Amino acid sequence: MNIAGIDFDLTEIASFLIPLALKVGILALAFFILVPIGKKLVKKTIQRAGKNEKISPSRVKTLEKLLLNLFSYTMIFLFIVMLFAILEIPIGPLLAGAGIVGLAIGFGAQGIVSDVVTGFFILLERQLEIDDYVTAGGFDGIVEEVGLRTTKIRSFDGTLNFVPNRHIEGVANHSRGNMRALVDIGISYDVNIDEAIAVLEKVCVEFESDERFKEGPNAIGVQSINSSDIALRVVGQTENGLQWECERDMRKRIKESFDRAGIDIPYEHQVIVLKQDK
Repeated sequence: MNIAGIDFDLTEIASFLIPLALKVGILALAFFILVPIGKKLVKKTIQRAGKNEKISPSRVKTLEKLLLNLFSYTMIFLFIVMLFAILEIPIGPLLAGAGIVGLAIGFGAQGIVSDVVTGFFILLERQLEIDDYVTAGGFDGIVEEVGLRTTKIRSFDGTLNFVPNRHIEGVANHSRGNMRALVDIGISYDVNIDEAIAVLEKVCVEFESDERFKEGPNAIGVQSINSSDIALRVVGQTENGLQWECERDMRKRIKESFDRAGIDIPYEHQVIVLKQDK
């Protein structure tokens, strides 16, 4: 075959391309089969280790996500190296060139290095784990993934935030130990304070048998004196993550009890409570 004055031997081309295409196809098929199997093995291994070592479920999820990412990156690297070997592309000069390029962009990659180092210490010190409720990097929400470079935090409105680890300078983890359920309820100035506190104490007694509460709740008395009301406070220790649910239930029960006792809650305070509720 002659194209633009150049002779092409189709038999020779076919004899070269067909074996090459077969090798690449076999390599791709092998990785297509091995990668899912490898991920399943990683999951089973970390879950088995978690049970044997009695590791918390959140810690198991965190390590599982991290190991799966490392496994995927390793397999991609191996695929590229083996593909170059099949194509008979020398890797040495490429690595040398990559070293020169890497040196050239080294200053620009400082942020990535900082992310990886910070991520390593976050995992090592167990500052946060998957399913923890945290405030970190300026975001407030539930941790969905902890990686060596970024951490994913899901806000309560559903937004998924990708936070570079170097921006996580301080972590407030709200999921370690029992949490505090706190309810401030306002009463009018013409209401007898002792009577209102007595009603709150009866409500607290009702909730003492609630399994969600680990301690209390207790009516601790007057919290503040405002321009339109007097705020009374109820505090109790709850299971982690149940504090908002308990606060909502207590507010409902207090409102019902105050209504039966003829105790008025100023309208302005009700609006504030609703805005603060989560």
